[in-house]
Amino acid sequence: MCKHILNAQVSIRSPCCRKWFDCADCHHEQESHPLKQSLELIFACKKCRKCFRKDAQEFEDADEYCPHCDNHFVLEAVVPKPALKVEGEDARVDNRMLKDDRIKDGKQGGEGMRTVFDIDKDADRLG
Repeated sequence: MCKHILNAQVSIRSPCCRKWFDCADCHHEQESHPLKQSLELIFACKKCRKCFRKDAQEFEDADEYCPHCDNHFVLEAVVPKPALKVEGEDARVDNRMLKDDRIKDGKQGGEGMRTVFDIDKDADRLG
């Protein structure tokens, strides 16, 4: 799995060291030499696990798919974004992480939460 491109559909064989990488950044991290540029690309589809070659000079719209399983491998790259989040259980299972925003009326203790039906204030209207 590539940590740089989250939706990588193929692995690419590097022409310099003949090893498989998901992206150029993975090659840069693992190898000490620069990546050699080549016009003939060798791919391995991650869906059907079969290899195929593509010529970069004659690359057309039909070449965006694996010739064996029709997996669309030319996609907009999804890269990880840094984020600061609080991880917790599902709120439907464990709701201790949720904040209770209800306002207490002024009465002591846990009772006395404001509700739609305040009996003390509207007792004469209820009938």
